[in-house]
Amino acid sequence: MALHVLDEANRCLGCKKPMCQEGCPIHTNIPEVIRLLKANQMDDAGRMLFENNPLTTVCSLVCNHEKQCEGHCIRNRMLSHDPVHFSIIEDYISTTYANKMTAGPAPKNGMKAAVVGSGPAGLTIAVLLARWGYDVTIFDARDKIGGVMRYGIPNYRLPDSVLDDFQYRHLELKGIKVRPNTTIGKTITIDDLFRDGYKSVFIGAGLWKANAMHIKGESLGNVAFGIDYLANSKAFRLGDDVAVIGVGNSAMDCARTAIRNGARHVTCYARRDESCISASEYEVSYAKLEGVGFRFCKTPVEIRENGLICRDTVKGEDGKFTQVEGSETLYPHTGVIVSVSQGSESNLVKTTTGIETNQKGLLSVSEDGRTTREGVFAGGDAVMGARTVVEAVAVAKKVAVAMDEYMKSLPADTDADPYAGIPVFQTPTSDVLGKQQL
Repeated sequence: MALHVLDEANRCLGCKKPMCQEGCPIHTNIPEVIRLLKANQMDDAGRMLFENNPLTTVCSLVCNHEKQCEGHCIRNRMLSHDPVHFSIIEDYISTTYANKMTAGPAPKNGMKAAVVGSGPAGLTIAVLLARWGYDVTIFDARDKIGGVMRYGIPNYRLPDSVLDDFQYRHLELKGIKVRPNTTIGKTITIDDLFRDGYKSVFIGAGLWKANAMHIKGESLGNVAFGIDYLANSKAFRLGDDVAVIGVGNSAMDCARTAIRNGARHVTCYARRDESCISASEYEVSYAKLEGVGFRFCKTPVEIRENGLICRDTVKGEDGKFTQVEGSETLYPHTGVIVSVSQGSESNLVKTTTGIETNQKGLLSVSEDGRTTREGVFAGGDAVMGARTVVEAVAVAKKVAVAMDEYMKSLPADTDADPYAGIPVFQTPTSDVLGKQQL
């Protein structure tokens, strides 16, 4: 693999105006990273990647490179139309260098910060604040970190081992605490966090509420919502002929996962034509390669135990699609996955005063992530809706700076500890305990 990576690196033209860097949402200095690699300074290249993007090992695998760094590569304008595949280079450097990251936590500055949600935005915030000396605790409703990266991206695209390694090297070794299976907004509220000494709170809760189509049959036993299916696909029994409603990246993940779970036939449905596909070209091409079929201009109107009833749609001169009355057709399937995006579902907002949301239930924030309640910041899907990992990282980097500035502006904590000086119980030694038991 190393030789392949070096071959790819040698194809970089070292442009004075690197379009690849402009195409990256977090402006990774791609030419310099490649230059360092070619100069046998891979540790420096790895350090540069991680300092710019704590989730570089993740982004190298799941970013939409064809529309970002690689899609902007100047080599696309050549006859060969063959860009430098930086994803391969980034994956090699980041995974190799990650094994050397054993440094302990930074000296503490005496202030605590809370992070709600361990998705890409929350993890980025936590790592950056810890670098700057804050005592960080992550609260997550699930038992493992990663959020949508672990529970919304299939293992064949993003192995759990990548996130497990991240937890060890970036959280445990850096002194970041993780409190799993804890939903902020239920037993513990934002007010409780401030009471317990956290100077600021970041809300990075993801979008875990599946959007329903509100058609007859969505409650049947052979139906799954995409976000639920991806979180634990093995729990569902959808048979060997599965319909997937939707043509986004999540729909492709559902379709390809169903294939891996033993479905012999999988078909994706879209109410418009092929131009409406929002999934990346790579994901669609892989889905087709693995046997996933597509039916376009079909609007689902009812789900049944034995299939999906759809009505044809036609495109008018104005570009809008309208349904053709009387064109209903039953397409036989043993199971149906509804993958038409997610929405916000959070007890946190309901139990916290002073935090405003928009009509979609997303948190209202300023440009630097400040919510309408002082000391509470937000970012990621909870603010922008469903976006990519790297977009969440880009926003989180700005919010982390704002949180740092906010906490530094707070007056010094002069509240005395009311229990300072109380006696400390001395635990008996094992010998003493043994004698007492005798």
